[in-house]
Parts: sequence; structure tokens; C-alpha cells
Amino acid sequence: MMGALTDEIFAPTRPGYFGSFGGAFVPEILRTTLDELIEVFDEARADESFWPEFVQVMQSYSCRPTPITYLENLTREIGGAQIFIKREDLNQTGAHKANNVMGQGLLVKRMGKRRVIAETGAGQHGVATATMAARFGLDCTIYMGAVDVERQRPNVFWMEQLGATVVAVEDGAATLKDAINECLRDWAYSMEDTHYALGTACGPHPFPQIVAYFQRIIGLESREQMLACPSKLPDRVYACVGGGSNATGLFLGFLDDPDVELVGIEAGGKGLSSGQHAARLAGGMGVPGVAQGYKTYFFQNDEGQMQHTHSVSAGLDYIGVSPILAHWHESGRMRTESATDAEVIDALKTLMRTEGIIGALESCHGLAGGLREAASMDPEQTILINMSGRGDKDIFTIADALDDAKWKEFLRQKVEKL
Repeated sequence: MMGALTDEIFAPTRPGYFGSFGGAFVPEILRTTLDELIEVFDEARADESFWPEFVQVMQSYSCRPTPITYLENLTREIGGAQIFIKREDLNQTGAHKANNVMGQGLLVKRMGKRRVIAETGAGQHGVATATMAARFGLDCTIYMGAVDVERQRPNVFWMEQLGATVVAVEDGAATLKDAINECLRDWAYSMEDTHYALGTACGPHPFPQIVAYFQRIIGLESREQMLACPSKLPDRVYACVGGGSNATGLFLGFLDDPDVELVGIEAGGKGLSSGQHAARLAGGMGVPGVAQGYKTYFFQNDEGQMQHTHSVSAGLDYIGVSPILAHWHESGRMRTESATDAEVIDALKTLMRTEGIIGALESCHGLAGGLREAASMDPEQTILINMSGRGDKDIFTIADALDDAKWKEFLRQKVEKL
């Protein structure tokens, strides 16, 4: 049974809204296909066999349940609270994104459509969608900002090998928001046989609700696992916040536990005072507005023009934030902080050195925030951090940030051989 706060997400009194955020501000041409998606999603949720079918798919195809790992060495080094991480990096395709896309794949089968499209920033959602399309026999097109294509080349390679067509978007800042715009344009003219597998808990209704529904498997597992060992709920849970899929998923497991503090960590970039960041909530730059089909906090100026964002992580430099998280932030249920690029790189280096775990740059924002606060907590307290992805995809960005001489020499030699 869901608690009162969870009911607000999945059974709201005003469909499509979370507090004052959400909605579906879309061209009339998309209204019919959104209504179809709402109907199919509601029917699936009402079908008692649907959630068990989803769980079975994730268990047999994506290594669920992913474990909780106690970071004993890091806890000893940092001091203070006991540190645990949820290992979404062990999922199929290396991130939590598989949860949502495999669930949406089951909805596509119910609708009988033959093609899927998706946006991607860091590339993890793109790879997961391409994997789902291959598994279910669907045509697949992935839109990706040209800047992100450049810095996430390994993921582009795998998307293409999986059979997807990758379209580099040159418009605007050539990052995630621009990829979303292109997806919406495509969908407006192909909706009869195409499903838009939106990757984060943003966009017009019912997408935030759909993504939250499937990603909550993270929080449901985590709550059960923490109660088994260390036999108590965590005092705080941390997750990075870009669009909001991994944070929403983890937090839903603890939303109705008032003694568990929910802490979202946004991209602090080069520092909040620099203006080069993506901290829409923590940075105070976010202003309520409507764009890309929904109402939330957007990174915009006084005239309402969208600002360019910055993050060392390709997955966190989005202009908006999930309307669900905006509601929790405004209501006080979620505390929002930020972590700078430098803090994130330091957190990743510490995690690798002490625990032998290579986290994604997105996930290491949550890690940086958790480590910063753990030292001042009591040893009897526990924190849980969502390690939402692994860092293989970030090798170019990480090597550049670390100014690794051997890596640079390797690239120089490869170029000379071309």
C-alpha cells in the first residue's frame, strides 16, 4: 500500500500535476497520442500481472535486484556516518536507465508500435533504449546534442552497433535540451507508429509519472535491503539531480518515511557564483516556467530566456528538473544541494582508490554531496547514495580532467597511425 506522499505522485487529485508543477503543454497534434499513452499506462498499472512481468524482465535481463554495498574503507577514511551505495551501475548497460526503458518497452508492445525514439545526454539512456529496441525488435532513432556526441563517443559507438540511428543535434547549445526538442519534432510527425521513450522524469504528462513508476524499483529494493542489513532505514539518502529519474526512483522508496532525509545534488559546475553550472534549485537560478511540454523550474534569465548550463557531466546539464522533484523541493520534503566539477572528480578518485568502484560522473555528484556531509554525522548514522551508473562512458572526460599524461600520449599515437 502506498503512503500519502506517494499517492500524490501516482494518484494525484489533479492528474498530471505534482503540486503546482507538471501538466501537458503540447501542440494539439500530440494530444491524441499522449491520451493513448495515458490510457495504456493506466490499464497496465491496473493489471495485477504487469508489475510482476516488469520485475521478471528486469531480474532475467538486467541483474535485478542490484545490491547495496557498504563502503567500509571509505567510511573509515571519511569518519562519521556509515556509507552505503545502491549499485545501479551493475545494471544491464551500466546504469539505472534500463529500468525505465524496459518498462516502456512493455508499454510499446501493448500499443503495437514498431519504432522508438529517444533523447540522450550522457548516452546511457540512448544505449539502454537501443538495447531495448534490439530485444523487442523495434526500429530505433536516438537524438543527441553534438557536444554530447563528442564527449560521449563510446556510447555513440555502442548505440550504432546495437542498430540504432544516432542523430547529432547542432541547434542551440547542442546538448540535452536540444535533443529533447528534436525528439518532440520527430514524434509530432511519426506518432502513429512511433513511441517516444523519454528518459527522465520530465516532459508532458504522463512521462514524469511513467518514469517514476518504473524507476521506483530502485527505492523499493533499497528500502528492503537496508532493513535487512544494516537492519535500519538510512538517516539520509542522496542522489544526483539532472532531469531527475534516478533521484525520483530512489526517493520513492523512502518518501513516506519522515525520519529519512532526501537530499538531491545538482551540478555545481565551476561554482554557483560563476554562473557556469546547472543548479536550478540549489543555485537559485531556477525560475518556474513552462517549456518542453511541462511546468517546472528552468535555468532562465529575468526575460525568460533559457540559459546555457555547464557540468563536467553530460547527463546533468539540463535546463529543467522533474516536476516531481520541484514539488518535493518546494514543499520541503527534499533538500537540494550542489557539487562542483572539482568536488566530483575528487569524490570519484577517492571512490576508486578506496573501494575499487568506478562511478559515473553523474552519480559522483551524489557521492560528493554525501561524503561532504558524512564526516559531520554520528558513527551510528547511515547514509545511502545512489550509484546510478558506472564511469566507463566518461573515460575521455575523466582522463582530460585528471590531465593524464599516459592517456594523452595514447591518443597522440593513435592519431598518428590514422
